[in-house]
Amino acid sequence: MVERKHALVIGGSGMLAGASLWLARQGHQVSVIGRNTQKLKRLCDQHPYLYGVSADYSRAAEFAATLGDLMEKRGPANLVVAWIHDDEERVIGQTAEAIRIAGGADFAWDLYHVLGSSSNLDEILRKVPVPPECAYHQVQLGFVIEGDRSRWLTHDEISNGVMECIENNRRRHVVGTLEPWEKRPGY
Repeated sequence: MVERKHALVIGGSGMLAGASLWLARQGHQVSVIGRNTQKLKRLCDQHPYLYGVSADYSRAAEFAATLGDLMEKRGPANLVVAWIHDDEERVIGQTAEAIRIAGGADFAWDLYHVLGSSSNLDEILRKVPVPPECAYHQVQLGFVIEGDRSRWLTHDEISNGVMECIENNRRRHVVGTLEPWEKRPGY
């Protein structure tokens, strides 16, 4: 039996659904964490390598227990894609701890941290507790300028940008543009 790589996508049933499905098509066993059970089911019904996990990372103790159970059942995740709106230090710390317990202190893994357009990447890099066995990548979401108008990225554009970052093993990747800042939508 061929052992498949385990990918974990936190927040993977919404704007990262395309990336979750792509990882499954690449041969990963993909654990998708989301809060909406209907969206998780719809996504996971699309491919046998997708496994939905209903969890809310804002509930610290429950989320840590869910990660521990998940890594015990499915093995340590060698690739993590995380779209986290707040409290990223705690969530990434809990994820790293669950992977370390399941895989051992020397288990190498990649984290693709998806961040909003106004995020300060250098500050986040200083604050996020990235263990030495983790290769940390940042994917920053920008916007699109079309003629004299601008718009936020679509879910497909976001997923495609994350996939491009993973394929090219980039440490930092901007999806869309961040400049000129005053042209961003709604401003």
